[in-house]
Amino acid sequence: MEMSDQRKSKRFNLRLPIRLVREGDRRLDEEGETVNLSSGGVLFRSNVELQIGSPIEYMITLQQTSDHQHAIQLHCVGKVVRHHRWSGSGEEAGIAMAATLERYEFVRPD
Repeated sequence: MEMSDQRKSKRFNLRLPIRLVREGDRRLDEEGETVNLSSGGVLFRSNVELQIGSPIEYMITLQQTSDHQHAIQLHCVGKVVRHHRWSGSGEEAGIAMAATLERYEFVRPD
């Protein structure tokens, strides 16, 4: 029997920089990388494990200029829905977490 994907939104395999800004009331400054992204959520890798159900705030860098001064960023608010250990070696190891994307806004470069 073939399993079908039950997701509501199409996922795009995009490896983009992500910065975790806040988990609940706790400020964070943790870097990671997206694995895939959709209009409803994101799967990303990081070295920090967040609590399932926690509200989170994160920034995804969509495009960056060669001088690294004018990045186009997406400021997102959501909730952690699941996580698991990401097996691999070196930079590939870590924790994979899925979070909803409930609200977002584009952040204009200064």
